[in-house]
Amino acid sequence: MFASRLRECAAEVGRCLREALADMPDDGSAVADAMRYACAGGKRLRAFLVMEAGRLHGVADSRSVRVAAAVEAVHAYSLVHDDLPCMDDDDLRRGRPTVHVKWNEATAVLAGDALQALAFELLSSDEVGAGAEIRLALVHSLARAAGARGMVLGQAQDIAAETADRPLGLREIADLQANKTGALIRWSAEAGAVLAGADPAPMRRYAEALGLAFQIADDILDVEGEASVTGKRVGKDADAGKATFVSLLGLEGARARARALVAQAEAALDPYGERAQTLREAARFVISRQM
Repeated sequence: MFASRLRECAAEVGRCLREALADMPDDGSAVADAMRYACAGGKRLRAFLVMEAGRLHGVADSRSVRVAAAVEAVHAYSLVHDDLPCMDDDDLRRGRPTVHVKWNEATAVLAGDALQALAFELLSSDEVGAGAEIRLALVHSLARAAGARGMVLGQAQDIAAETADRPLGLREIADLQANKTGALIRWSAEAGAVLAGADPAPMRRYAEALGLAFQIADDILDVEGEASVTGKRVGKDADAGKATFVSLLGLEGARARARALVAQAEAALDPYGERAQTLREAARFVISRQM
């Protein structure tokens, strides 16, 4: 059920993004092509969370798809910028050269900037099918989740940790990742409830546990994964001497922590009963994925 729903959401969001990018001006620069390149592929887990949480609250996919595309545009922008030499300096993403490697750093910066702007264009459009108050709430909350109170803060914390006097502890790593990775995951899970005018609190609790489990799984893949499968360079955390959940807990300890977080995520869905089964399966997928 989860796998087919994930594919369905990915396909719908992919179409939405292609349509949104189809009329970009062809001015001889590579920015529009780089935007399309950056948006291609990926698991689309954040988009799935938006659409499945929306469906759980009675919101049709035709209404939630643009909201899902918006968070995928922000996610794509963040990856383009994170891969830059001044950040993580990665040359492989989703099994392909990163944007700055395929083009150049200036094109990567501009493509990321434009994708971030596109997200708010999508969210504020009439096609979302919600009143202005709900659209404004989504715009405001995504700005906070993506900015200096959320994802950008997490990236800044990550950079600062590289030159800190001492390695981060577990609580500090959890706080960092709740911002860097968790903020967009949390927003995605809440957005479906917001679209329906429902209380997002259960989805928030679900996403907080899910986001941390997702990051622990990433840390494990950085140790055990293969670049040909994950689509990105592995072993970089150890090479950089970074403290991670694996370095602090060990592989088995990290796996146990991830399993406990998945159980927390599933328990948060109890108010929805069997209607939330696909979201429960999503939580299990997060710690079993190979990429």
